[in-house]
Amino acid sequence: MGRRPRGGQSPPFCMTPPATPLLLLAAGMSTRMRGRDKLIEVARGQPLIRDRAQMALAAGLDVHVALPAPGHLRATALDGLPVTRLCLPGSASGIGGTLRDGVAALPPGPRFMVLLCDLPDLTSDDLRLILAAPMAAPDALVWIGCNAAGQAGHPILCDTILRADFATLDGDEGGRAVMRRHRGRIASVTLPGTHATRDLDTPEEWAAWRAEGNG
Repeated sequence: MGRRPRGGQSPPFCMTPPATPLLLLAAGMSTRMRGRDKLIEVARGQPLIRDRAQMALAAGLDVHVALPAPGHLRATALDGLPVTRLCLPGSASGIGGTLRDGVAALPPGPRFMVLLCDLPDLTSDDLRLILAAPMAAPDALVWIGCNAAGQAGHPILCDTILRADFATLDGDEGGRAVMRRHRGRIASVTLPGTHATRDLDTPEEWAAWRAEGNG
């Protein structure tokens, strides 16, 4: 039998806290891409959706991906990754429905994160900065990534109390409606350059990003 520690004390019981759940928003229709799918465009040698899911996994997040349909190319691009795929009824009504049903599907915990899938410059270190932000701003309910100019973007880390607010969303009413209700308890976290705000919605934006040596 194992020897008990001196003084008769039992060894401390350690449990790793569960990973923060992330809702990765990838259910949109890429309407501005003129027939192309922005999340299947190649970034760093693979589809952007896979690249972004791997980035979030490397940050230690429990990744849940909102998808248009089970057999969609975006779902196939995630094959082999330890992510949860979500095909949400609310997505048919718009981003509000995706947020409502997606947040409701996340496992419980003290906080959850929401992230758009088309921000190509965000890094795992950026996400870790947001995850650590409650230590510096414990009274906030929302911790949000901002660019170097102070413009708010993504990711958005939310206290679990905000689940009730997300449950009221519908249609094209996005997360800004929730942020307005809690504007006095939002903490901004400055990320490098335009990491928090640069998205790629059009073929021209993709071409410009690649012209900078990305992709």
